[in-house]
Amino acid sequence: MREKYLRAVLRQDVGYFDLHVTSTSDVITSVSSDILVIQDFLSEKLPNFLMNTSAFVASYIVGFILLWRLIIVGFPFIILLLIPGLMYGRALIGISMKIREEYNEAGSIAEQVISSVRTVYAFGSEKKMIEKFSTALQGSVKLGLRQGLAKGIAVGSNGITYAIWAFLTWYGSWMVMNYGSKGGTVSTVIVCVTFGGISLGQSLSNIKYFSEAFVVGERIIKVINRVPDIDSDNLEGQILETTRGEVEFNHVKFAYPSRPETPIFDDLCLRIPSGKTVALVGGSGSGKSTVISLLLRFYDPIAGEILIDGLPINKLQVNWLRSQMGLVNQEPVLFATSIKENILFGKEDASMDEVVEAAKASNAHNFISQFPNSYQTQVGERGVQLSGGQKQRIAIARAIIKSPIILLLDEATSALDSESERVVQEALDNASVGRTTIVIAHRLSTIRNADVICVVHNGRIIETGSHEELLEKLDGQYTSLVRLQQMENEESDRNINVSVEEGRVSSLSNDLKHGPKEFIHSTSSRNVREFSELILKDRKSLVPSFKRLMAMNRPEWKHALYGCLGAALFGAVQPIYAYSTGSMISVYFLTNHDQIKEKTRIYVLLFVGLALFTFFSNISQHYSFAYMGEYLTKRIREHMLGKILTFEVDWFDKDENSSGEICSRLAKDANVVRSLVGDRMSLLVQSISAVSITCAIGLVISWRFSIVMISVQPVIVVCFYTQRVLLKRMSRNANNAQDESSKLSAEAISNIRTITAFSSQERIINLLKMVQEGPRKDSARQSWLAGIMLGTSQSLITCVSALNFWYGGRLIADGKMKSKAFLEIFLIFASTGRVIAEAGTMTKDLVKGSDTVASVFAVLDRNTTIEPENPDGYVPKKVKGQIRFLNVDFAYPTRPDVIIFRNFSIEIEDGKSTAIVGPSGSGKSTIVSLIERFYDPLKGIVKIDGRDIRSYHLRSLRKHIALVSQEPTLFAGTIRENIMYGGGSNKIDESEVIEAAKAANAHDFITSLSDGYDTYCGDRGVQLSGGQKQRIAIARAVLKNTSVLLLDEATSALDSQSERVVQDALERLMVGRTSVVIAHRLSTIQNCDTIAVLDKGEVVECGSHSSLLAKGPTGVYFSLVSLQRTLC
Repeated sequence: MREKYLRAVLRQDVGYFDLHVTSTSDVITSVSSDILVIQDFLSEKLPNFLMNTSAFVASYIVGFILLWRLIIVGFPFIILLLIPGLMYGRALIGISMKIREEYNEAGSIAEQVISSVRTVYAFGSEKKMIEKFSTALQGSVKLGLRQGLAKGIAVGSNGITYAIWAFLTWYGSWMVMNYGSKGGTVSTVIVCVTFGGISLGQSLSNIKYFSEAFVVGERIIKVINRVPDIDSDNLEGQILETTRGEVEFNHVKFAYPSRPETPIFDDLCLRIPSGKTVALVGGSGSGKSTVISLLLRFYDPIAGEILIDGLPINKLQVNWLRSQMGLVNQEPVLFATSIKENILFGKEDASMDEVVEAAKASNAHNFISQFPNSYQTQVGERGVQLSGGQKQRIAIARAIIKSPIILLLDEATSALDSESERVVQEALDNASVGRTTIVIAHRLSTIRNADVICVVHNGRIIETGSHEELLEKLDGQYTSLVRLQQMENEESDRNINVSVEEGRVSSLSNDLKHGPKEFIHSTSSRNVREFSELILKDRKSLVPSFKRLMAMNRPEWKHALYGCLGAALFGAVQPIYAYSTGSMISVYFLTNHDQIKEKTRIYVLLFVGLALFTFFSNISQHYSFAYMGEYLTKRIREHMLGKILTFEVDWFDKDENSSGEICSRLAKDANVVRSLVGDRMSLLVQSISAVSITCAIGLVISWRFSIVMISVQPVIVVCFYTQRVLLKRMSRNANNAQDESSKLSAEAISNIRTITAFSSQERIINLLKMVQEGPRKDSARQSWLAGIMLGTSQSLITCVSALNFWYGGRLIADGKMKSKAFLEIFLIFASTGRVIAEAGTMTKDLVKGSDTVASVFAVLDRNTTIEPENPDGYVPKKVKGQIRFLNVDFAYPTRPDVIIFRNFSIEIEDGKSTAIVGPSGSGKSTIVSLIERFYDPLKGIVKIDGRDIRSYHLRSLRKHIALVSQEPTLFAGTIRENIMYGGGSNKIDESEVIEAAKAANAHDFITSLSDGYDTYCGDRGVQLSGGQKQRIAIARAVLKNTSVLLLDEATSALDSQSERVVQDALERLMVGRTSVVIAHRLSTIQNCDTIAVLDKGEVVECGSHSSLLAKGPTGVYFSLVSLQRTLC
């Protein structure tokens, strides 16, 4: 079912996800907890239901044969037994659906937080996110209480069984007195009715699981049966024998399904000749990327048509259409597997030689070969283990290996340094030969050789022509864009022409100033294994206890008391009822009719009293335990998320701690604990109460017979214990398979556009099959053993009954016990034996509960290696921003063999701007990660204001640091909410939000949207363009107003006009602040006070823009500027 469900989800069109019909957290919940509900129902609850139902039917058949009148009179009352269960089931369906919808909101928040943990940490939003998560959970708590009350009423209403029994008792005595029926026959029939009623009650107790399974099953089946408008499984479309690759947009009108009131294209006409390269340029949000989305049939236009080789694309087979195109996105998407497997997403059956050739063509082979595991290197979730440029090159290799007819490049080289960009651009130019290529670029230098350049503005093509033709239009939009970018390079050109001799003096002076004291690079080597040994490992948590779990429920102690009292009282009902039944049967053997009437009246009143007692005790216990379970579940989820958000970033880098797996545990583990406290604990208390009272009554009546009956119970317990061991192993295997399934599903849905573009749905499904195959086989084998043990335990119950009859008969024959006492004790222990058997069915739930509790406390007990709330940490009131790296050794914990820094030193002056430049993978972004203390160095010290960064109270320190990352991370909320994250826990005015947006050049495009600042950004900002997302991220950093500013390619996603305005804003913002700027586009950092050039983890040059240029052609920076100048 997991496979079918995930296949159906991946089959849906992209618009399905945009409309919030489903989300990553929703899919995780279905793949993990929902599938488990169905599995639990089919493997345990349904068999129990069938077994008890058949026992009920058999009991009534035997009773009908013996005394049909009594059965016929009592049979109509069965309807009264069914009504409470049916009413509860109906109410539960509605409540269960609402509970799931409520948790989906909370689960979505958790998924976003975990997958964007660096952004959350950088902006100190942990508390705000936990509060938001807690608020979202409150709705499901209220619904859970309603569910508990409904269950209490429904189960309590089953007490009507005792009222029916009261009537049958009276009618049985009437038959003895008036029809001459034998007391033995009446007693036998009443016993049949008794066991039939008990079996029916136990059968009806499974109605809850029927309802839950029906709710989740209906939801899953609804997705499985949904046929999308753009169906990738539809094989009916045409397949062209030969494809030229001619593309044409004819009068296309389009608006995104999530924003139908905001048209993107009103009348788009565009023709792309086959084999030609057509570039689309224009401002952010003008509709450039939408052209690619429509061509890939992520969406269909509202009006007009899109043609390939003269045929409308909606007439072509969808998968074939997409197989003809290769896509490289602006934000590269990689999957948590090896580099080789990521490249193979482009062509699943490619050989290793083809993989290597594709990597070479994208200039990726060299850096891949430097990794110890080469092409088998794991890239981490979303490629977190690689730099932006490395990720982009792998994404390009993935597109190249596909050998597409149409190549789609959406800012394909935006994340590359100048040298890599030149080589990759040449590779892309070569790859474009003979192919229809659509290029989207902000950097006009990358598309000047395009055959046709189209300028897009407000969803229309306003200019078309070659680079030279468009430049002839002196007042044209393209000419304006080119002039704007040329202005950015003019100063660099002038500086290159400055007298080299004049500059060498300042260069020499600068080198002496930043001499060996700051830039010491030891040539001494250390064994790589020593570095890996320094990485701290997780401390194994102690085995937790249920006592500790209950301690977390301490605030609900009153409800625990009420619940236990109600459960204990209800547990006493069964043995009292059985004892009364045994005593009552002897009444039928009396000869005095007056005595029969008198004693019958007493028992009738007793049974009616038990019915009322059952109703109120069940309401008390189920509502109280639901209250305990819901608030414990909420508290566990809050504590787990709160604890997780204290862990070092390295913890999230590990495969086993992906966002999918963590969110699955938040959903699943807490639910199991709720079931453990809400359902299993009440049953446990009932069982203990029933067994205690049964033993006490039995020992008082006849200690000999009772001791024998008690002594055989351990045999059944041993069987259940053996079953528990097997189930524990099965539970562990199932959990492993489920965690892997959740992780895979989360990653697939998070990157649905990439999956869809490369038609990789079947590849994901095959990976899912591989993940589940091993545990499935083990579970099948162990299920046979568990079934044998369960069957043995059930048969032993019958054998025990036979032993009891034999021994009881011996005691009666020897005159050591009366037949009345035998009936009383036998019925008490028989009915309690059913309780023990039912408690035995808890074994599986207790096993799952035990494993889950261990899982919960493993998280809560884990000590982070980077404590964000160190009580002894220094809390700075103000930070000047002087930053020093002293002899730092560093390697990412997940790749300890790859040394990023060895004996690395650098000084960043407070109040000054320092730019870090160099090739991709040289360690630029690592500097930002170490300043934010996402990681700690293996050796050496990072100091801020002369103090070791490890001595600070980390969250307080981060309040003084603002970060704008290369890949902007937005949360699924409004634009206003996303900007306000920059304010931390402070109260932010609307005017501050607007000012921050204006400073980031975001205000104009925000106000142009129909909902303005209330526009919903979508999951990870999917409803906005890359440039729009980046500007909102910059506005968020502006609002934070810190003394240290970290800009990691902050303007890489902006068009030239926006970049210039935002760059001016950032430069004003950097005044008086310590600013660390990472950039590949050197024109954006030439005004920085200091520029440090990195190569292979070392600072090879340092100085101002002019002093570095003065070194001439021998200088590394001079070479980078010259290279970039030739590219422009």
